[in-house]
Amino acid sequence: MKDTPKVFESEYRMCLLLWEHEPIKSADLARLCKEHLDWERTTTYTVIKRLAERGVLVNEKSYVRSIVSKDEIQLAELDEMFEKRFESNLPAFIAAFAKHQNLTDSEVEEIKKIIER
Repeated sequence: MKDTPKVFESEYRMCLLLWEHEPIKSADLARLCKEHLDWERTTTYTVIKRLAERGVLVNEKSYVRSIVSKDEIQLAELDEMFEKRFESNLPAFIAAFAKHQNLTDSEVEEIKKIIER
């Protein structure tokens, strides 16, 4: 399993736009970031450069496309939170999650099935 590069919150918001529209011209991505994130063009290009350097995306011939998927980023973030905040203690993680959710009976049953697998 490869190490997934860290993507910070503001970068993630841009990645959401990228994943939805890729491959996309960098100028079009800058326009979307202006519309949705209120970023200046230079901010978008800076973030594109940083993410390219970290191996999250590529910018070739003015087209930007992801190398790392949304699922990979989300799982890496979840793994990091699980290790740091819950010290890899699965029962503590599940208890904290369940305590603050209004789980339906069917959701509880689905979680039980997942655990049993």
